[in-house]
Amino acid sequence: MSSTLAAIFGGAAGAVALVGIAIILLWCCLSSQRNVSRTSETGSSDPSQVGRHGAIELPIRDTRRFEMEELSLATKNFSDKNLIGVGKFGEVYKGLLQDGMLVAIKKRRGLATQEFVDEVRYLSSIHHRNLVTLLGYCQENNIQFLIYEYVPNGSVSSHLYGPGQESQERLEFKQRLSIAQGAAKGLAHLHTLSPRLVHKDFKTANVLVDENLIAKVSDAGLRNFLGRVDIAGSSSQVAADEIFLAPEVREFRRFSEKSDVFSFGVFLLELFSGKEAIESPFPDTNQNLVEWVLSNQDRGIMSNIIDRRLDSSFTAEGMEEYIMLIIRCLESSSERRPAMSYVEMELDRILEKEMNLTTIMGEGTPTVILGSQLFRATT
Repeated sequence: MSSTLAAIFGGAAGAVALVGIAIILLWCCLSSQRNVSRTSETGSSDPSQVGRHGAIELPIRDTRRFEMEELSLATKNFSDKNLIGVGKFGEVYKGLLQDGMLVAIKKRRGLATQEFVDEVRYLSSIHHRNLVTLLGYCQENNIQFLIYEYVPNGSVSSHLYGPGQESQERLEFKQRLSIAQGAAKGLAHLHTLSPRLVHKDFKTANVLVDENLIAKVSDAGLRNFLGRVDIAGSSSQVAADEIFLAPEVREFRRFSEKSDVFSFGVFLLELFSGKEAIESPFPDTNQNLVEWVLSNQDRGIMSNIIDRRLDSSFTAEGMEEYIMLIIRCLESSSERRPAMSYVEMELDRILEKEMNLTTIMGEGTPTVILGSQLFRATT
């Protein structure tokens, strides 16, 4: 009898020990999940976001360090003929490397720092079809360089309202939807990274298109190089850039994924209207496009600012859904704005439906009436 009791008690003790070990292992697993890295834009841990949205962990690896002599040769000693623009980081040159690769080289005055190298290493490890790739860097003679892949067809802004845009081919609604879809994919990818990356300077001029009109978002994370100080520009350019900033950014400098969504809404508005968002939609109003849209959210009224160059290249249903997406992205409250993953999904759906409907009806078939009668009032 005593041996039976001993066996019973021994078995019970073993079971208790196994349960204890299982509890300890489970606690260790949960603790390791809580030890997450800081997010890149807030500097604070956010365990609720890591893993839940399928965050992509980036391997930080060595990136290419270019020599000053190599960059000088690629740009013909930084000739004015190779100067293609001036941005927040500085002058931008088109360059041809010795291996035949075309690159965009950004140049500015700046002391060599390890922080600069670390930031380049992180950003150059981000690769996506709809993002402009950062290839490497150079720091010599108190000058800093960022070397990007070259995107040949320019920015979307140049196709909508840039110099000489009238002579360029007309962008139909499906093409604009495809460009918006690609930009959304690039921006949504940044928001899935671990640590998450907020663009902070998304605008139409920072969406480039290649020879096949594939959209590539440029300058992701560029504000991280600039710190808290924005590079000054002309007052008109500063105002044009400020229009893309969400209310919480303008007031509190509070960047987040949702502030990127607001910026994307302004981008969608410019694609829709063919105008700069800083402009007034009509001569008799002193509101800019964003202010006018937020005070006139009726779909029928908004049809008055559709880019006339779109002619009849869209369906009323597709345009109506596109307008509703703009309004959602431009919500003044960041909490009411959708996530970029939702915006990407909606653009996928609208584009697919638009392709199907226009294919059935035939290209060039008038499907809508432009102007205030575009949409019938819903009851």
